[in-house]
Amino acid sequence: MDLELLVAILDLAGTFAFALVGARIAANKGLDYGGIAFIAAVASLAGGTLRNLLLGERPPWVIHGWLFLGVLLAIAITLSIKRITPVGRFVLTLDTIGLAVSSVSGAQFALTQGAPFASAVILGLIGAVTGGLLRDVLCQVEPVLLHRETIGTSCLAGSLVYVSCDYFGVNQLFSVALASAVVIVVRELSIKFDWHLPKVGGR
Repeated sequence: MDLELLVAILDLAGTFAFALVGARIAANKGLDYGGIAFIAAVASLAGGTLRNLLLGERPPWVIHGWLFLGVLLAIAITLSIKRITPVGRFVLTLDTIGLAVSSVSGAQFALTQGAPFASAVILGLIGAVTGGLLRDVLCQVEPVLLHRETIGTSCLAGSLVYVSCDYFGVNQLFSVALASAVVIVVRELSIKFDWHLPKVGGR
């Protein structure tokens, strides 16, 4: 499969995953249809927007309007359920996939724009976690990023692996697969074993 097509498919999948998680959390907080749609859009598009703005580029959704298809599908699914349900394991898995896709695509895009090694790694992290952070803040939920599940750590690790592979000239498809797997494995293990970074006072 052509790498550009693969990246486009993964971007759409990641957008859908983040939008669905955002829409579900917004619905659970009792937001109306407009609020659900807004949170879904913020959760799925904010990360790429901030990343591109830091690189002096237009946001992805301005260039690729088809990204809204993932947002609209997530909203439609959430509204069709017509009931409040907890964010289950399946939705968390989708969120993890979204983190993996965004970490890798963010780092990759940064490299194509001439970002140096460290900057590309950080931009991959920013692209992955910004949407979820804003989602939780707007929904008045304690941001998961800041207190559990090593979300930032997993995204940083995946981004670092991808940029390192690029630095050493590793095959791009293999690099994408390896870096994505790192994000998924670290996040899934942190959920399963309740891993988190140390806190002040050891609490």
